[in-house]
Amino acid sequence: MKKTTRTAAFAAGLSASAVVAQGTTCPSILTPNYNTPTVAAGWQAQLVVGGLIKPRSLEFDDTGALMVVESGKGVTRHTFIDNGGTCLTLEKSDILIDEPSLNHGLAIDPNGRIIYASSAESVYRYEFNARTSSVGSNPPLVLVNKMSNNDLVTRTLLMSKKQRGTLLVSRGVPDGDELRAETLSNGLSQIRAFDLSNLTARTSTAYTYNFNTEGQVLGWGLRNSVGMAEHPVTGGVFAVENSMDGVTRNGQDIHENNPAEELNYLGVLGQSEFAGKNYGFPSCFAVWELDEIPENEGLKVGDQFGVDEDQITDEVCNDESKYEKPRLVMPAHWAPLDIKFDDKGEMAYISFHGSFNKKSPAGYRVSAIPFDSAKGQPKASVADSHSPDAMIDIMTNPDNTVCPGNCFRPAGLAFDSAGRLWMSSDTTGEIFVLTKTDDAGAGVFVLPEGHKGTNAAQKLNLGWGMYAGLVVAGFLALF
Repeated sequence: MKKTTRTAAFAAGLSASAVVAQGTTCPSILTPNYNTPTVAAGWQAQLVVGGLIKPRSLEFDDTGALMVVESGKGVTRHTFIDNGGTCLTLEKSDILIDEPSLNHGLAIDPNGRIIYASSAESVYRYEFNARTSSVGSNPPLVLVNKMSNNDLVTRTLLMSKKQRGTLLVSRGVPDGDELRAETLSNGLSQIRAFDLSNLTARTSTAYTYNFNTEGQVLGWGLRNSVGMAEHPVTGGVFAVENSMDGVTRNGQDIHENNPAEELNYLGVLGQSEFAGKNYGFPSCFAVWELDEIPENEGLKVGDQFGVDEDQITDEVCNDESKYEKPRLVMPAHWAPLDIKFDDKGEMAYISFHGSFNKKSPAGYRVSAIPFDSAKGQPKASVADSHSPDAMIDIMTNPDNTVCPGNCFRPAGLAFDSAGRLWMSSDTTGEIFVLTKTDDAGAGVFVLPEGHKGTNAAQKLNLGWGMYAGLVVAGFLALF
């Protein structure tokens, strides 16, 4: 493993005349080079970083700096001049961990002094000092290994706040290897929890966990649960599922609008009610568009169906003693990549990366699912999944027909200490900031004054101030 703490300062790109009073104008406003995103009423959004290499997971350290996994590059650290609202100017960026094998997963220990990051094969532990923006000089500790796949290579990481010292790791299964996921010891399509509380006794060779045979199985039969989150009130663990592509039913192609993507509940760490349950893959899938499914008698939205009833019946797929059903289902092929709760547990925000195999491209948005904060469960039932109240769009592309090549594609999410939601768009190399406003009118995507946006409300209303900033002249290359 290579590790560096090489610092790359970014030019602010501002003219003196663009520096203005806090709260009324924004000194630097970036513009997307595609159609201006559409923002929901009561929200404001702004592009604050560009030029990154496939940014995926996001985390904030205890100084407020933004940590980003740039897939194929490593972990970078970014600090900002905060002018309030969504107006943030990139101050500098550090290449914190120079390791091209890191591709998605990122977590920070609650004490702020440990970074966990993942490759397709392993989870690594780095000593970290936020004040000096540096990692330790010793090689990173390999915590978990034996996870390589030839496809679906993300290994999402989640540090539990309910059960301190526990790291959750998610692993999917590549196409063509589905049947191997039926055997628990293969470690495919699973989420496992690993106890890191005895790390003071560990060395880089003696205490590495084998993902396939060690750790606690929280759930299996989970095709590719890229996003995981813990409810802040109840501690319940939820995962968002990227379901199967190219599914047939009794030999008939039904892939355009089925199967549904899933919001699955894995229970509370330390409690045994749900631990180790099977969620159906590769035998059972969730219904989204019922009319598209042949021989659908007795099925409804959110039910599980068998792809070949000669092999497994719908009745078996919906037998709760065998398989756990999703708590909520979402449109097919939207590809949820992350889920984050607000601090009260009233909303779960989900980044949808978008489809690649639909005739009509779909997804490509950030949406929210209302939760009952006391119960720690979605307010809508599975049967209500098609209701507009089940999921609320926060930021979308105005024209999905140009996706995926000419639009933003959400990947990672993170909340900062001010309650703002940050989102990475991996294919465009960008970071956005979203925040709620007191304005119940049209949502605002902040643009430079005079910029010809695609949304009339965005051209006329610049939210918390009439911005007089200039477009940033450009960032220096990160090196």
